[in-house]
Amino acid sequence: MQLSVIIVNFRSAADICNCLESAMQYRSCQSFEWIVVDNDSADDSKEVITSQYPFVRWINMGYNAGFSRANNAGIKASTSDIVLLLNPDTLIMDDAIAQCYMRFKDSKYSAASAQLYNIDHSPQITGNFFMTGGLNHLLPLPYLGPFLKAIALSLRVKKTNVQAASNEEKVHWINGAFMMVKKSVLNKAGLFDEDFFLYFEEIEWCSRLLATGEICVYGDLKVVHIQGSSINKAVSNKEKGYTNLWNKKGLQLLVSGHLRTRKQFGIAWFLFHLITHSLEIPIFFLGVLFENIVKLKNPFLNLGNVKNYSLNVLKVWTLVWRISLNRPYFYKML
Repeated sequence: MQLSVIIVNFRSAADICNCLESAMQYRSCQSFEWIVVDNDSADDSKEVITSQYPFVRWINMGYNAGFSRANNAGIKASTSDIVLLLNPDTLIMDDAIAQCYMRFKDSKYSAASAQLYNIDHSPQITGNFFMTGGLNHLLPLPYLGPFLKAIALSLRVKKTNVQAASNEEKVHWINGAFMMVKKSVLNKAGLFDEDFFLYFEEIEWCSRLLATGEICVYGDLKVVHIQGSSINKAVSNKEKGYTNLWNKKGLQLLVSGHLRTRKQFGIAWFLFHLITHSLEIPIFFLGVLFENIVKLKNPFLNLGNVKNYSLNVLKVWTLVWRISLNRPYFYKML
């Protein structure tokens, strides 16, 4: 099987060793080309990984290049016609990589994924659909987000994701933790946009991949994804998920999310999102006060979150001109 598996490392040696251990129990995985692209971890990652798995090809970026640039380097160095971009914090079940490859290689799809699961084996959202202007990315906003979601539900707006895919579910974009892609489509779609450091880059990429062929999730193939494990360790963040917009990780989410909106939907939608995120500031402030009063807590409890969110939004405003012009720039906030 002609498949190159690319894993980006930033101080995630333990996760990668666990991932490789889960894969190597299947004979098929032993025939793949395994490439680890290191984002200048400045630790013993190379020694730890290659001592246990000497077949791993090691590429050192020389700096913390983030997800897009590191994966692009791995794709360029790979020798197979099909590549799998695999997160360090994944565990392979039931020979899912080989099973995905065998279905995917002769299919009409440009990209595909296995169904991702949480560590407790509950399904994790893997396949998603685009929404006009990326409006679904307003849902993580505190207070305003739930209000918008309630409106969408009342209007019976089509869901933007597949909670658990069927045997073969066509979608618009797939989670970056497990992305199998044909190199033949990259002449038209291009590689990852290297303006992105982290987050939303796979969504923007899938918008271009989708123009070359359909994208699917094979729902009966299972891969465990310990969501956010690697990046959370790197930035000393204990929270999983992508709803906290008021810490350092939240700043990267805000910048990358607005960057993706600009690139995929244009300046008008980008400015709409930024203005809406700005209007959230007084809503967030009043919401925190009211909620604490109702719960008989200190009214000013958690106002630090409002302050930090406001500062993060202000940082995006400082980048308005640069993002609007869409000129090459490395938007690294972590």
